[in-house]
Amino acid sequence: MGGEESLKLKHSVQHISTDLLIIGGGTAGCLAAIEAKELNPDVKVTILEKANIERSGCLAAGMNAINAYLNPGETAESFTKYVRYDACGLLREDLVLSQAREFEYVVKKVESWGLPILKDDKGNYQPRGRWNIKINGEKLKPIIAKKALDMGVEVINRAFATNYITENGVVKGAFAASTKKEEFYVIQAKKTIIATGGAAGIYKPNNTADSRHKIWYSPFNAGAGYAMGIRAGAEMTSFEHRFIALRTKDIISPTGTLALGFGAPQVNANKEKFMQTKFAHVGGEGAPTPYRVYGPTKEMKEGRGPCYMDTTHLSKEQAYELKKSFLDMYPDIVLYWAANGIEPDQEPIELQGTEPYIMGGHNQAGYWIDPDRKTTLEGLFAAGDVAGGAPFKFVSGCFAEGVIAARKAITELGEVEANSASENLDVDALAEQEIDRVFGPLERYVEGQTGVTYEEMEGRLQKIMDEYAGGVSSYYEMSEPRLKIAEKRLKQLRSQIPFLVAKDTFELMNVHEVIDRLDVAEVLVQHLLHRKETRWPAYQSRTDYPERNDMQWLKFVNSYRNQEGEIQMVERPYEQIVPGNRYLPR
Repeated sequence: MGGEESLKLKHSVQHISTDLLIIGGGTAGCLAAIEAKELNPDVKVTILEKANIERSGCLAAGMNAINAYLNPGETAESFTKYVRYDACGLLREDLVLSQAREFEYVVKKVESWGLPILKDDKGNYQPRGRWNIKINGEKLKPIIAKKALDMGVEVINRAFATNYITENGVVKGAFAASTKKEEFYVIQAKKTIIATGGAAGIYKPNNTADSRHKIWYSPFNAGAGYAMGIRAGAEMTSFEHRFIALRTKDIISPTGTLALGFGAPQVNANKEKFMQTKFAHVGGEGAPTPYRVYGPTKEMKEGRGPCYMDTTHLSKEQAYELKKSFLDMYPDIVLYWAANGIEPDQEPIELQGTEPYIMGGHNQAGYWIDPDRKTTLEGLFAAGDVAGGAPFKFVSGCFAEGVIAARKAITELGEVEANSASENLDVDALAEQEIDRVFGPLERYVEGQTGVTYEEMEGRLQKIMDEYAGGVSSYYEMSEPRLKIAEKRLKQLRSQIPFLVAKDTFELMNVHEVIDRLDVAEVLVQHLLHRKETRWPAYQSRTDYPERNDMQWLKFVNSYRNQEGEIQMVERPYEQIVPGNRYLPR
């Protein structure tokens, strides 16, 4: 290979100018694009998507419920009060309130585009629990993708963002590379919305080898949006509020369908309803979400596992309906039951906790934002799982944040017309530097250099995080000595980045995904070290600080990377300020 022509000579560079760049074409990104075009059809809106917007993002395979909706009798205030309880007392109430006030608007809007929402004989939405409504959502993503295209949104599919274009702390677009060919994009924008989702793949999953992508969160969400913000110096919040899903064993299908839809309780190997008997002090079966993972994890650690969702009370007709309910979002479990002769009315369904994920949809890890979803970097907004501070978003909350961010971005576009143009910004020079960084692993491979593959680095990263930063193998527990080992070994792993190699453009994407995950992991470890309490059991269990401490730690743990590359920790006070300076009762 050594005599081959340098790949640098083959690079095709595309320069694109747009008014509004949206990075990530999932639910938040598509809703942001559509709202922007509805507000101003003349605005040029561009979505940059790593896959294809028709089937991309966390909900590419569909959904059987809208998990955050204000059913009759509920209000944005009652929703926020519940989410505060579920988040163990800590959340950005201003953000949760603002998204809740948009639930009806965004859900009815998507319904008008063709999303089937189940209704009773009076035409009312069918609830599934207090905050849920039932849908037939297998084609949720194609429906909103089609609407975006019909509105005239320009889409760049099959290209992954690599870094922001910045000038003096102002974001002016992004760089990207194709996953299919040696093509590089320089996308200059007046405003940018980051909507790339959270981060999976940082911890070693339960399923390994060929099944390693059989996980709860989208395995293709590699934390790129976080990593780009970290490298640009954006302030991040609450990475220590990890999310661990309680799911069915091996297949990793949702348990909410079993619990909320079909009344299945958790039981241990002795058939004890341990959540009801041992966690009554935190609400019994209504315990905050972290306890639903902590409970069975504790049972298994102490020898009373496996744990199950007990479905044996179901009739054959109900078991049939249970199978049908999984077809809109997770048909694999129905196939698994059929292949293994399992009937849910005859035997309980075994549970397990997943590896931890970093995301701002179920929990609140992400960019520190204001009520308009503006980040601490001028010109940049965040929406969906990549935005921090507002847990319990689910799909409707991501819809809402995309809409809120788009409204403000459109408002500001006319105010800062010159934002994308600067005589002092040498975009070509910045692009050349980024091309060298991005395509370096390909160059090394062509030159015949022996290097580190993305799989080798990913495996090492996941092993470090699993063993020393509260992964599955340690029952999600951590302590300062173990976290310090993780900190040290992640720094050693970073020293291997210059030796990464990639044999083609798709593998090049994988290389940059593992670099992004490493950036996120280093910030995560600092957050886990900084919060010296246990606020969210299992999600954030400190064996050296096992109790919740509201007196000292009812506050946000934030961070940013300074110009020297060091991670700086920042504490932000918890303020219950809501629009109108009213306070919700505790």
